[in-house]
Amino acid sequence: LEVQGFTVLLGASGEGKSVLLRAIAGLLPAVVEPFGSLPAQQRALGYLPQGYGLFPHLSAWRNVAFALRGSDRHRRAMHWLARVHMHDYAARRPGQLSGGQQQRVALARALARQPRLLLLDEPTSALDPATRENVIAELIAEVHQAGIPALAASHDPALAAVADRLVVMHGRRVVQSGQPSQVLSDPASGAVARLLGYRNVQRGRVVETGIFWPAANAVVPAQTGLPANTVVDWQISPQAIRIWPAAEAPPGAIAARRGVSRVRLSGQQLGMRCGTGLLWVDAGGSRQAVNEPTLHWPPEAVRIWPAASPDDKPPSL
Repeated sequence: LEVQGFTVLLGASGEGKSVLLRAIAGLLPAVVEPFGSLPAQQRALGYLPQGYGLFPHLSAWRNVAFALRGSDRHRRAMHWLARVHMHDYAARRPGQLSGGQQQRVALARALARQPRLLLLDEPTSALDPATRENVIAELIAEVHQAGIPALAASHDPALAAVADRLVVMHGRRVVQSGQPSQVLSDPASGAVARLLGYRNVQRGRVVETGIFWPAANAVVPAQTGLPANTVVDWQISPQAIRIWPAAEAPPGAIAARRGVSRVRLSGQQLGMRCGTGLLWVDAGGSRQAVNEPTLHWPPEAVRIWPAASPDDKPPSL
């Protein structure tokens, strides 16, 4: 596992991201590079667990000083608190701080050890939505300024998008890695696309005229180049979909057997129910009020991946 700058390890819950971080930290038995089998206290790394692991009965500066030795612990703790803009909150206890402030204190404590590697477990999970983007930006800026490589385990595609390097886990193994822009533009599978926050990732089966989509009991227009009956994940951009009245629909438009109906508006996108499936449609380029709506898109706009493994195959297929 290569760590460059601020590296995000992206994966769903249960994939083993936290287990991997704990193994690297020496909290679980494992032999890892570059620490071998050294005990946790001898590994030159900083570790921020989920919830930050601050001592509730200690002030912010004492939490930071806990990682230090020597008579000048207070001075050094205050230095690192100043580095994360928490100098003025040094006397407060964790319960008197916001989630973002607690994260800064925990980061100061980890950096105070001057580690060779920084480990962060779900660093955005406890952040308030209103301050989340700013805290993420500050966190990455502090890591860059400290010049310490960091590995952040997360299921947050927003954090993955601003990383220096992105590593994606699925099926409890690494399935793709590289620059975030590369991974985002060319996900290796439907599972990776879902983790990256792509909308309209669906499961289907190749047929002669396209892809059979069981949720809508319909065949969707697509150019697959794959043998019939191949189980695939497919994805269509919301911006590529157009809504048409049934009487005006072009050839290949989807008219689900159980009907197509508008569900709700989310930002600039409409949620359209197709049978038991759901597709998001760009509201700006679509007709929002039509009778008996159908959906249509260019077949070449569909992105297709063969299903990763038989274990992923839905019972309906």
